[in-house]
Amino acid sequence: MGRVIRSQRKGRGSVFKSHNTHRKGAAKYRVLDAAERHHYIKGVVKEIIHDPGRGAPLAKVVYRDPVRYKQQKVLTIAPEGVYSGQFVYSGKKAVLSVGNTLPLGEMPEGTIVCNVESKAGDRGTLARCSGDYVIVVAHNTDSGITRIKLPSGSKKVVSSACRATVGQVAGGGRTEKPMLKAGRAYWAAKAKRNSWPKVRGVAMNPVEHPHGGGNHQHIGHASTVSRWAPPGQKVGLIAARRTGRLRGTSVVKGDKE
Repeated sequence: MGRVIRSQRKGRGSVFKSHNTHRKGAAKYRVLDAAERHHYIKGVVKEIIHDPGRGAPLAKVVYRDPVRYKQQKVLTIAPEGVYSGQFVYSGKKAVLSVGNTLPLGEMPEGTIVCNVESKAGDRGTLARCSGDYVIVVAHNTDSGITRIKLPSGSKKVVSSACRATVGQVAGGGRTEKPMLKAGRAYWAAKAKRNSWPKVRGVAMNPVEHPHGGGNHQHIGHASTVSRWAPPGQKVGLIAARRTGRLRGTSVVKGDKE
């Protein structure tokens, strides 16, 4: 019997837990209330901050509580062009300008938005990485649904009541800068989790990995593996529909319109 391989150990936690001590908090919209549902509410961007382990910068936005005498502090994904001291508006009647948050149904087709809700009131789940954006493709006012194009290129249908922020996420082009040295990769991974450096399976011994061993570094069998393979065997191309180089023009599924 072989050793418990790395992918099996990851599920246990221990050294593979996420490094979240220095993180600034969950980036979410305000809880959906009557002020946003029917009107709008004004907030001010207090500062733009870096969140360790996240490529996109965050914005600290402060709103006045519509009911009680207090402030509501919200940490949200910062769109490109938002600055500290800026007034931002959230709600159905908010004007369409970069940094404002309003329901998808209130936006014209072709609008570029980010931090989109997949279900109304879930406080933002789609297009939250640096440089990401979603395009509003079409509205169906009768059934109250909106078709959007995700960063992956796939299309998705969501409720027109789902909120989104106008503009694309700040920090775009982050991955285009080369790492240049191992130290940069080390610090980048250190902020996230224990995921670097990664020893290749073919460089291991047979006891440590299904790809290990042999007189040359080679897998020795097909790299594709069944969806139902046991955990110690499930490495390589899991349940691959196809393998090899992508050739020809890519056709996105559901793009025939």
